[in-house]
Amino acid sequence: MEIKVTKTDTKKQKPIDESTLGFARSFSDHMFMVEYEEGRGWFDPRIVPYQNISLNPASPVFHYAQEIFEGAKAYALDNGEVGLFRILDNARRMNNSAMRMCMPVLDEDFQVEAISRLVDLDRDWVPKSEGTSLYIRPALIADGSSLGAHTATRFIYFVIASPTGSYYPDGMKPIRIRIETRYVRAVKGGVGRAKTGGNYAASFKAARDAKLEGFNEVLWLDGREQKYVQEVGAMNMMFMIDGTLVTSELSDTILPGITRDSILKLAVEKGIPVDIRKVAVTELYEAHEKGLLEEAFGTGTAAVISPVGELSWNEETIIVNHNEIGPVSQMFYDTLVGIQRQRIQDNHGWTTTVPRY
Repeated sequence: MEIKVTKTDTKKQKPIDESTLGFARSFSDHMFMVEYEEGRGWFDPRIVPYQNISLNPASPVFHYAQEIFEGAKAYALDNGEVGLFRILDNARRMNNSAMRMCMPVLDEDFQVEAISRLVDLDRDWVPKSEGTSLYIRPALIADGSSLGAHTATRFIYFVIASPTGSYYPDGMKPIRIRIETRYVRAVKGGVGRAKTGGNYAASFKAARDAKLEGFNEVLWLDGREQKYVQEVGAMNMMFMIDGTLVTSELSDTILPGITRDSILKLAVEKGIPVDIRKVAVTELYEAHEKGLLEEAFGTGTAAVISPVGELSWNEETIIVNHNEIGPVSQMFYDTLVGIQRQRIQDNHGWTTTVPRY
């Protein structure tokens, strides 16, 4: 499909002070859109000025939450170009989510082309300060005009982009986590593995309650026994236990994080033992008691690495690594950010430079 490009006649005012960008509060001049209709397939791919989308009030996305999304970043490189990190993996995960949510898949290479062309057109929106990036949000939503409780026959895929500030404007600091015992995020056979908005909406209540108690995030346990570690907020979770990097095995209740996968591959590359399995929350407390729980950290696109300094479960609190950033957490952060910015050699083929179309 050929992508039609319509440039805006009125460019927006770009944020001047990159230290106050925050997360996704302003959006670049353009967006990408393509539509799907059953029996017709995908049609009318286009880059247009950033604008509102008009939907029928009966669109299934409003009533049955048939929608998915992705999150990626574009980075200002030292040579003046713009880089992307594992963007093809985002496209693959988008299609995996689509299949689970009974939505049409979109060719992965075409997704990458559409994102690259959008970023190229709006490359002036990529912030240049250390720790900043252009956040990229592809989404696929159900469209239509019927309230029947079944999959839609029309869909809209779009991509928007936002200059985003450093996740750690005041430096990386360990966070406080409450291990959730009342609510669950996902269950076997559910949609926990898909990146769909309903998963996030269902987590807001527990997250808000935790933040009112002074915690930064919630660590979810499995939905059946509430025994095994799942995810923390919008991140996967990892632990250094007695010199081994331990993380939960993937299942249909855990999002397969691209940052998670990157860290696991880097660990192997650096000779760090890796153990991927079910991780009981009691094991963490026992390891801490024995002095074997060395570090804990979350992994995700937004933060890259988020070190954990405190865990609280059933009103019992443990402090991890004296509430300080551990050497392994710092090393993974520095290495991955260095690869993303193309300052460190990429041995995995993860990075690409956005072409100038």
